[in-house]
Amino acid sequence: MKLNTITAILALSCGALFAQAASAQTVDVQGAWARATVPGQKATGAFMKLTAKDGTKLVSVSTPAAGVSEVHEMKMDGDVMKMRAVQGGLDLPAGKAVELKPGGYHVMLMDLKAPLAKDSTVALTLMFKDAKGVESKQEVTLPVSAVAPVGTMAPSDHKH
Repeated sequence: MKLNTITAILALSCGALFAQAASAQTVDVQGAWARATVPGQKATGAFMKLTAKDGTKLVSVSTPAAGVSEVHEMKMDGDVMKMRAVQGGLDLPAGKAVELKPGGYHVMLMDLKAPLAKDSTVALTLMFKDAKGVESKQEVTLPVSAVAPVGTMAPSDHKH
């Protein structure tokens, strides 16, 4: 009887852990793509729109295609555009799309092991951490393009 009780408790605990891990992977990735490179180019960017069901953070990115993968932000500092690695992770507020795009937040792929050819793909692993500290990872495969594929960029406010 005691063994059955212990077995039931373990089974319920494992089920709760699996449910928690599954709920942690509720980040929708849309419009993902990576910029093509030319021979000798050692860095490029990857872009996407991330929407988390519950508040979470994008804490790291990895890929076998690059020695270093980081989330970066570009922003004006006076009259100079500066690019810096995002420290502590990129906040993804619940239900709000966060766009990683040229000129803003983006994934920087550095120390590329080979050029990223147009019309190829590159695999990324996105690591997230929710408010409870539960980590989850999501594998995505991005098309490589010289420019943003049609339909991946938000409409601009530019008017003539």
